[in-house]
Amino acid sequence: MTHIDEVLGPDDDTVTFFQPRAMVYVTMLWVIAAVWVTSLGLFTLLRLAIGDPPTAGDLIVYVELALIVPVVTAALIMVAAWNRFGWLHSSMRGLDFAATGRRPVHIPWAGVGEVALRYRGPFTELLITPVDADFVEPLHGVGRPPRTRKRNGQVAYLVDVGLMSPAPEVLLAELHRRLPAKV
Repeated sequence: MTHIDEVLGPDDDTVTFFQPRAMVYVTMLWVIAAVWVTSLGLFTLLRLAIGDPPTAGDLIVYVELALIVPVVTAALIMVAAWNRFGWLHSSMRGLDFAATGRRPVHIPWAGVGEVALRYRGPFTELLITPVDADFVEPLHGVGRPPRTRKRNGQVAYLVDVGLMSPAPEVLLAELHRRLPAKV
């Protein structure tokens, strides 16, 4: 079923938001390093608590692991997700978007019920609630089904925008320009 897209500007006014690979890698590196170093510290404390203190050689191995494991793990994740990072296109025809590793979706402006940001920093997510499920048009692409969240009987689509360029605040300003009453 085809819906009439609400024309809100010239045809060449598409704004693209994407996740830069370098920024994603560095963020993953720091998150993985924080979790890994905390785990190594807790493991060392557990060894002390049970009466098996680590030797100097063990501590050197822990430092080496703290430096190597986060770098390798983040690199492996980057290789696995190389061409599947989240993106969003805002044009006169509506929103086209995909969360990381998910299939893309198109919603015309007339079909957007509400948009909002949740969380802060690199974990910021954009919630797009369509007026009706008939307005949502799945696009061709690889990946799992789009990320959704069901609340109060409505389905909202989620896009990870915390690391997108331009920043989530610019994205919100662009959406406010297009949908002043729905942002």
